[in-house]
Amino acid sequence: MAKKRSRFWIMAGGGIALAAALAYAFWPQPLVVDIGQVTRGPMSVTIGEEARTRVRTPHVVAAPADGRLLRVDIEPGDKVEGGLTTVARIAPSASPILDERSRAEARAAVSVAEAALKGARAELASAEADRTLATEELERARRLRMTGATSQSALDQAQRTWNTANATYEAAVAAVAMREAELESARVRLVRVGDTLGAGDDDGVLSLTAPISGTVLRVERQDAGPVTTGTPIMEIGDIERDLEVVAELLSTDAVQVSAGDRVEITGWGGGGKSLDGSVARVEPGAFTKVSALGVEEQRVRVIVEFSDASEQRAGLGAGYRVEVEIVVWEEEDALIAPSSALFREGNGWAVFTAADGKANLTPVEVGRNNGTRVQILGGVGEGDAVLLYPGPELEDGASIEPRTGP
Repeated sequence: MAKKRSRFWIMAGGGIALAAALAYAFWPQPLVVDIGQVTRGPMSVTIGEEARTRVRTPHVVAAPADGRLLRVDIEPGDKVEGGLTTVARIAPSASPILDERSRAEARAAVSVAEAALKGARAELASAEADRTLATEELERARRLRMTGATSQSALDQAQRTWNTANATYEAAVAAVAMREAELESARVRLVRVGDTLGAGDDDGVLSLTAPISGTVLRVERQDAGPVTTGTPIMEIGDIERDLEVVAELLSTDAVQVSAGDRVEITGWGGGGKSLDGSVARVEPGAFTKVSALGVEEQRVRVIVEFSDASEQRAGLGAGYRVEVEIVVWEEEDALIAPSSALFREGNGWAVFTAADGKANLTPVEVGRNNGTRVQILGGVGEGDAVLLYPGPELEDGASIEPRTGP
């Protein structure tokens, strides 16, 4: 009988232990959660984008007339002084090369012009002799008229003869000048390329000086050769005082940006140092740009001007890549909660606050959100603990346990 009672108590004890183990196994366990805190401090909302630098008003040096550009010795990066530094030289265009037939025709034209000039000079000599004789006759008629030895009609006839002889002389002088010009023109046709303007001859060479003081950004034409009016030769800009940043924002981001917004410029290679700037203007017209994924996007150019002195960005030139963070909103004393604590609840937002080992569903009113932190306008206060990354298994009043360790 004693043995039976002993087995009974053993079996009873084992049942109680099993029941306790099952109860413990199925008893609700606290959820392990990550906890953050509502704090107060400065907060800002920024729009980030890759950008590039450019010179606000670059000056292009172009050929002002047709001619032959002499080799350009200026190199990109050279400093020039406006109105003083010679940046390019343009010589007159050389005469075209003549083939043998054209050259023979030109020689014949020269011979004809020489003969015509010889005839014109002969006519000039004859006209000069006639005028000399008419001059002597006129002087004689004037003396005779003074003594009454001849009539007024004879004097008038002598004057008329002199006038005719003088006019013939003047015409002969003009004819000689014309024939000389024709001969010179015929001789010019015989000139081959390089005969009138050698490599070291500066006769007629036009020197172009720098339009502004600054730096040569690029040289479009460096080798010697023919140029036409308007041919670009080089581009000059003032990198120190005229450098700006151009960012191409999505149109949905650009509508949030206004002139005067503060900008932080990074990623330019200055040893991790950031530069300060501000939005100068937002261009009103958008344009279509295809992204790297082949998606058409509407982009808007935003112009940023530097606030720092040029010494702070030494080495930064035109066309360089930078990164900009445009501050579209900021507040020095904002009530802030981690963005990962928020979730949608009906038509609003809510968080789970942690108190006494329980998760409490708390509706909140939010303001600005920069992706990592959110501005709290109501619902929770400074110092409140909030649950981060709340999952669907979390309910109001659920038991929670802060996560420890990694």
